[in-house]
Amino acid sequence: MPGTPRAGIIPVTPFQQNCTLIWDDATKVGAVVDPGGDLDRIQAAIAEQGVAVEKILLTHGHVDHAAGADELRERLGVPVEGPHLADKFLLDSLPMTAAQYGLDPARPVTPDRWLDQGDVVQVGELTFDILHCPGHSPGSVVFVSRDARFALVGDVVFKGSIGRTDLPGGNHEQLIRAIKEKVLPLGDDVAFIPGHGPTGTLGEERVSNPFLQG
Repeated sequence: MPGTPRAGIIPVTPFQQNCTLIWDDATKVGAVVDPGGDLDRIQAAIAEQGVAVEKILLTHGHVDHAAGADELRERLGVPVEGPHLADKFLLDSLPMTAAQYGLDPARPVTPDRWLDQGDVVQVGELTFDILHCPGHSPGSVVFVSRDARFALVGDVVFKGSIGRTDLPGGNHEQLIRAIKEKVLPLGDDVAFIPGHGPTGTLGEERVSNPFLQG
């Protein structure tokens, strides 16, 4: 019997990035998705929910999503999984990028496991299929729980918008193609947590997101 996912959103960094604590309701085993910073706040949320974190997941390599991953890995003693290898250049340059934006000092991070299209990630009793969705960044991935009709989409798609494509490695046509060919076909009933802003459903985005019409 697949587990039931529970999620708590912890906004971090001046970019108000949705770091997400996801766990399986039955076992209370979970993962931290995109720990971009404010690690004490993230750890307080873990303690408050009583979650046993077994891994850190990264949707992509941008500083607001990944800058705290290496330190949190050290604090919790757990592996980092994701994103796709194409974002290695972003993860390697996290210290420089954090300094450019005036953020807290960051460490580069090398994941314990790179993820690719078709891979599977296990979190407690939850199973996530991996979609490689380049365009916002070359190595962006989406985590999909088909059983629970739920996805963690990073900055691929937002409620009413899509990820920026004017950053290094961005590509607007690639992003639109990834959303239309990989994400929307998951089904209108699939709920998603994006990297910023409110949650939504793929059905709402398919009919009303101005970037996805036509």
